[in-house]
Amino acid sequence: MSLTPLRLFAAVLPPAAAAVELADAVRRLRDLPGADQLRWTGQEGRHFTLAFMGEVDAALLPELTVRLERAAYRTEPFRLRVHGGGHFGGRTLWAGAAGGIDELRLLAERAGAAARRAGVPMDERHHSYRAHLTLARSGQGGQGRGVDLRPYVEALADFEGRAWDVSELVLVRSRLPVSGVVGEQPRYEAIARCPLGRGRRGHPGGGAVGPGR
Repeated sequence: MSLTPLRLFAAVLPPAAAAVELADAVRRLRDLPGADQLRWTGQEGRHFTLAFMGEVDAALLPELTVRLERAAYRTEPFRLRVHGGGHFGGRTLWAGAAGGIDELRLLAERAGAAARRAGVPMDERHHSYRAHLTLARSGQGGQGRGVDLRPYVEALADFEGRAWDVSELVLVRSRLPVSGVVGEQPRYEAIARCPLGRGRRGHPGGGAVGPGR
């Protein structure tokens, strides 16, 4: 019997206090002209994606989880905060990050490598990792003129969230809306939490961990 594929990604999730702080800033953004034409993400959908895997064969989940645990084990905890914002091509409005950006980028590289080694087909085209947390999208279904996102980016320029210690990599399953109801949000489920750092007790998956990324 075949198992239903899982739509998965690895991410860093802001803690509750940082999420509420950002939600307050987003509420102010939604008072700007044109905000009602944007598709805003729900609070639970605001995360720093490390590696998007798409539809993954459920049979790969045990190996994928072990590989991600090893990647997290090799990465020490680091400080991060939500900071400023930007947009991609006038279509996607996002909040940025500050603090341990190099560590976040390294964790993203390791998460992507772990997925590939577990047998997950990954897009291997070279691209520069940009730490971002999606807030809203302009246009409908990739069509339409959309909303000018520059005033929103300007409004986010001075946003400086509280810092927190990133202590885990989270493997998340997303379930896309199926009802067709306007405004329905995807649902997210954390299916594995992988602590960062060699300092914790035990070792994930057994065996030696090499010095690779």
